[in-house]
Amino acid sequence: MEKPLNLLGYEKIEKFNPENLNKLEYHYKEILNLIGEDVNREGLIKTPKRVAKSIQFLTQGHDHNPEEILMSARFKEDYRQMVLVKDIEIFSMCEHHMIPFIGKAHVAYIPDEYITGLSKIARVVEAYSRRLQVQERLTTQIKDAIQTTLNPLGVAVVIEARHLCMAMRGIQKQHSVTTTSDFTGVFERAQTRAEFISLISTSLS
Repeated sequence: MEKPLNLLGYEKIEKFNPENLNKLEYHYKEILNLIGEDVNREGLIKTPKRVAKSIQFLTQGHDHNPEEILMSARFKEDYRQMVLVKDIEIFSMCEHHMIPFIGKAHVAYIPDEYITGLSKIARVVEAYSRRLQVQERLTTQIKDAIQTTLNPLGVAVVIEARHLCMAMRGIQKQHSVTTTSDFTGVFERAQTRAEFISLISTSLS
């Protein structure tokens, strides 16, 4: 369901499932009660509904099909050099604690007959990251979607992320960064992989 909000000429579109919204709102109200909060105090009266909408937004990737995203802009092209989209922002939710992890993805492929729209690479990253995730699976899912849909000569994915579950609880190490990678085809060769690593480490500025 799309619900437009028009306030002083500003239109905001919110997407959510009304039935799920009501159920989530009820459960979040119960959670607030269980942690000792007063759900009737001014600051919390609308919080259960806000969180119910928020969690649907943060996990909306379950409703998106990454392979369909890529297929929607798949073109024949005689190009067999590296295509790299780097520094794609990631906002995901750790499935173990439902606490965010935030970082960047670097995605490259070498076409073999087919290319896809550059924005579709970022959309694939978004579709998989807006789910309850672990970084290792997220890395492989992005790689597999591109490999399956475009059948390129190779795919490379590197993700660097900070996990708030490590910063806020448990070990409480605020500055640690987790890096994961996955490669197929020609990126398994040392020379091609080295070129990829060099490119994602280089700034245009």
